[in-house]
Amino acid sequence: MIFFFFSISLFVCLMFLCYSYSNIWLTVVIFQTGLSGSSAIVCAALSCLLDFYKVRHLIKVEVRPNLILSAEQELGIVAGLQDRVAQVYGGLVHMDFSKENMDKLGHGIYTPMDISLLPPLHLIYAENPSDSGKVHSTVRQRWLNGDELIISSMAEVANIAAEGRRVLLEKDYQKLAGLMNHNFDLRRRMFGDECLGALNIEMVEVARRAGAASKFTGSGGAVVVFCPDGPSQVKLLEDACKKAGFIIQPIQLVPSLLSEVDIKTLSN
Repeated sequence: MIFFFFSISLFVCLMFLCYSYSNIWLTVVIFQTGLSGSSAIVCAALSCLLDFYKVRHLIKVEVRPNLILSAEQELGIVAGLQDRVAQVYGGLVHMDFSKENMDKLGHGIYTPMDISLLPPLHLIYAENPSDSGKVHSTVRQRWLNGDELIISSMAEVANIAAEGRRVLLEKDYQKLAGLMNHNFDLRRRMFGDECLGALNIEMVEVARRAGAASKFTGSGGAVVVFCPDGPSQVKLLEDACKKAGFIIQPIQLVPSLLSEVDIKTLSN
């Protein structure tokens, strides 16, 4: 089938030309806040195509993030697999991108988790967010060049993900708070303040001054925050955000929307 040999964007173009396929979309994802808004659109388009051509059962869930990434790369979007995995699977997902798995399987090991394991979280964002694509640029090239600082820091980030899964299963939320803060500290070490931008850093610092844990949602524009001390700390943070000119909202957790057909395509 032609679907297997063309990336999504080219395939969509072919369908427009040959079969008059059309797709109308509307997004409510906040622009440039690291919430994988662009991936959400491409993921939704892929999902529509899978149903329209009745091939959902033929395309394994694990490879769909790669298809989405391929399409976005053709559009010049600088990104990795994480956002695409999050959009495809939905809910809470542990992602293992170890080299062994990537080389052997062509994709990571993605493990859905129960969203009830997460504590209450909040989102802080600015009305005029940053362009997260700019933040990726130099670090990616340094990784490709074999920069030891970047490689070792990325390994620490991977360890945080593995440890994060463990502490969530144990519901050790104090430890989770420390891991969130350490994640941002590693990003700051790799990218530097100039690259991250003063506005993005200030969102993190506002949360930290209130005693909350915080990290970027993606590569800038918003941060996810956990207040380990509960509602009184949330109120303190809300007041601090209002004073700083930031918007804060509670995060509504939604479970995975994978269908029974999708689940049957998953590897054991």
